[in-house]
Amino acid sequence: MPVPEVLDAWRMVATRRGIEGRVPLTSLLRLRGSLVDADGEVEYSLDFGTDELQIPYADLRAQTALPLLCQRSLERFLFPVTIEQRLGLIRDEADEAALPEGYEPLLMPADGILSPTDLVEDELILAIPVVPVKPGTEAMEADWPVPEADLERINPFAALSALKNKPDNSN
Repeated sequence: MPVPEVLDAWRMVATRRGIEGRVPLTSLLRLRGSLVDADGEVEYSLDFGTDELQIPYADLRAQTALPLLCQRSLERFLFPVTIEQRLGLIRDEADEAALPEGYEPLLMPADGILSPTDLVEDELILAIPVVPVKPGTEAMEADWPVPEADLERINPFAALSALKNKPDNSN
């Protein structure tokens, strides 16, 4: 059964239903700008319900490997992402304060219509590191120490410091 493009979140909560799906990275247009390429897909599930405090929620689980560009080696690498997030469905921003700890607020539109793909894409965008670094490239810095001359060039005050420490011969 194909995953619907949109669904009625309030109806899903009332019937305690869930969906599972896969979506190709090529279809996540907002995310694609942060990726090296769009090879791959995201596997996800959304389960709706209400907790013991009668707070409506959606449990989002998603798993993928995002093709990113390492900012240290400039190589493509796959960044594994696993998302397990409980979203508290709120009708008004003021309701956010009533959410229990561990809930992420999701402000719902008045009609309750939700796009599962947009929701997954939002969470994936948040999961991308500010500076993507391929695991194992930390050793590169140790292999390539900065030459002493470059260190002096990096610090423009190093030359002033050297002058300050010279004995004054102007007398």
